[in-house]
Amino acid sequence: MPRGPPARGRYPGRVSDFPNEPPRQRLRVLAAMSGGVDSAVAAARAAEAGHDVTGVHLALSANPQSFRTGARGCCTVEDSRDAARAADVIGIPFYVWDLAERFREDVVDDFVAEYAAGRTPNPCLRCNEKIKFAALLDKALALGFDAVCTGHYAAVVTGPDGRRELHRSGDAAKDQSYVLGVLDERQLAHAMFPLGDTPATKDEIRAEAERRGLAVARKPDSHDICFIADGDTQGFLAKRLGAQEGPIVDESGAVVGTHTGAYGFTVGQRKGLRLGVPAADGKPRYVLDISPVRNTVTVGPAEALEVTALTAIRPRWCGTPPQGPAAYTAQLRAHGEDVPVTAELADGTLSVEFAEPVRGVAPGQAVVLYDGTRVVGSATIATTDRATASVRRTA
Repeated sequence: MPRGPPARGRYPGRVSDFPNEPPRQRLRVLAAMSGGVDSAVAAARAAEAGHDVTGVHLALSANPQSFRTGARGCCTVEDSRDAARAADVIGIPFYVWDLAERFREDVVDDFVAEYAAGRTPNPCLRCNEKIKFAALLDKALALGFDAVCTGHYAAVVTGPDGRRELHRSGDAAKDQSYVLGVLDERQLAHAMFPLGDTPATKDEIRAEAERRGLAVARKPDSHDICFIADGDTQGFLAKRLGAQEGPIVDESGAVVGTHTGAYGFTVGQRKGLRLGVPAADGKPRYVLDISPVRNTVTVGPAEALEVTALTAIRPRWCGTPPQGPAAYTAQLRAHGEDVPVTAELADGTLSVEFAEPVRGVAPGQAVVLYDGTRVVGSATIATTDRATASVRRTA
């Protein structure tokens, strides 16, 4: 199914600044400003549309100096100052809200616990679910705001039935609908994504920021995990979980190497294995399975990674849940490709079958379902079925 940009006239409904309201109605909007160019332009667009906008920067670290400096993260002192300067140029009030404790509990601690259990989490999804559209949105509504505005690349469409729908961004390279697939209908009803209202590339957003006089126009994008200062995930986990030496084995059970913590690996990983025994065929080997109970990492050939089906738990729907079995496309990682699937929901568990085998699917990841460009919802992968083995892999 196509990933084309959402645009006015493409859907039965309309792309709007806010659901079920005349586009020109003045709303009280809380703009989450990270200190980057996207959130600054989003806040500026909301203000230009005539809304009563207040900017807020989320302080997510009790010690922001320990987080990244420069532009690599989104939780630095520099970011807070950049957000404040952007708000001043836009001409809106600006505040800093301390959500460090909530962020640590709901995102950082969850991240560590998931890896310790042999799963591969996505902290950006958890942050959107628990922080930006739970803690922040709840506080905003309690203070009388109508919506939370962010700089995500996604589009909100009001369908013919008046319900809100989440769609892909116009810029496929920057589309962030995958990490927003955790939003439910209530949260979508108070979400505003001005960058998704009209298709635009990142270069066009930067050019717009320059025209608006925003100093963040050329600020590099943040990347990697914001709370891991040097980008070393394995080192970050080791400091919190300690060294736990164990074997790396092949599919026959033969020991081919050692590790200092099974939590430092993820299914599909190739680099950093440091195997002492080469494969008989000389081909690269990949992580096939992680057992935290046995503290064992299993490696094997690339073809052994092929997955034909999965089950997923804790589903969250952006609208009506799947009525199935039915055909959809699925995305398995933030910048992954769409793959055709058949999905069915039964007793709170989502079953997904792939039209063709896919590789590198790990428990803990999110599977996000799409109907064309519309986000149906997401769930957390619990188990996978491999094409070359009868054993079901589970964390």
